Amino acid sequence: MLSWGAASGRALRWASGRAPARGLRASPRARTAMPSWVIDRYGSNEVLRFTRDMMFPIIHFPNEVIIKVHAASLNPIDLSMRSGYGATALNMKRDPLKLKTGETEFPLTLGRDVSGVVMECGLGVSYFKPGDEVWAAIPPWKQGTLSEFVVASGNEVSFKPKCLSHTEAAALPYVGLTAWSALNQVGGLNQSNCSGKRVLILGASGGVGTFAVQLMKAWDAHVTAVCSHDASTLVKKLGADDVVDYKSRNLEEQLKTLPLFDFILDNVGGSTEKWALDRLKKWSGATYVTLVTPFLINMDKLGVADGMLQTGVTVGSKTLKHLLKGVHYRWAFFMPSGPNLDEIAELVDSGKIQPVIDEVFSFSEVPKAFLKLEGGHARGKTVINVISRQ
Repeated sequence: MLSWGAASGRALRWASGRAPARGLRASPRARTAMPSWVIDRYGSNEVLRFTRDMMFPIIHFPNEVIIKVHAASLNPIDLSMRSGYGATALNMKRDPLKLKTGETEFPLTLGRDVSGVVMECGLGVSYFKPGDEVWAAIPPWKQGTLSEFVVASGNEVSFKPKCLSHTEAAALPYVGLTAWSALNQVGGLNQSNCSGKRVLILGASGGVGTFAVQLMKAWDAHVTAVCSHDASTLVKKLGADDVVDYKSRNLEEQLKTLPLFDFILDNVGGSTEKWALDRLKKWSGATYVTLVTPFLINMDKLGVADGMLQTGVTVGSKTLKHLLKGVHYRWAFFMPSGPNLDEIAELVDSGKIQPVIDEVFSFSEVPKAFLKLEGGHARGKTVINVISRQ
């Protein structure tokens, strides 16, 4: 287990004059409940609860599809959401006009990745049909994938890579789209401009890091990967040109012995930001992109308005400060995108990107999977096999 596709033809047909919500479903048998892992409050692992009575998803908009989940996987954001991280911003996204007075987000299903089969399609969906094998990363403000079924917008979904099982495919969408957002959409890197560029990846052995290493090598960059010694073999196998063990001695001093970089992807945050930008080539368009930002924390602590203001001041001041020093400073976030998953799927099917899976758990072992992820030092992804057939 160690992909690229055209987005053309993805346009969804919207029936003119049709109401934005509908209760109609095409299933031969109406269902009202399904098995799911949910939380009823925020907290540690004991808040996870299995139920067979979670509300069955309903197609509300013409561009939505219902997917039967074959496999899902966990990401650090699932641990954070379980504890309440980002609740202020996510609840605003779920109900921006505060129309659902008295309602809460609970019971809440976690899990962002899904690989499965389309069961039903909204009337505006022309790109998919029931029976199609698909994968997707569901945005964190929607109900998640640790369920028998999940609803997604058609523009969040893509055809699953043909060469992967559902269990393998479920390891990629969220981390792949997060890395794609940072490297391509924010960082401006692509297949035509990466050749020979020196790229530093901090935190190279996790889900996003292992994907980023492979994507940069597929685009012909020179990759320096930072990880612990016990992950170095894995990262070298993925194609990294240089591997730096951050535990062996001071990381900053080790990197000073290497030539400067054109691009840095930071999956670690913390103190690394204080010195990492000094390892970029000045006045050459070199860019530092971090995935560790205070955006959601600011909104949780300060509220929506003050949190957004503080975030804007922070990113603006840092951007200007580093621009005056000759380098670009950027924040990046996960962005759901079916068309980008199309491109990733083609890279997978061409053998340029492979899923890296740390461990696979059954659907009954979801709490155990959370504990595994919470233990840290993952080498790839923690996958949940929702049904026995892959």
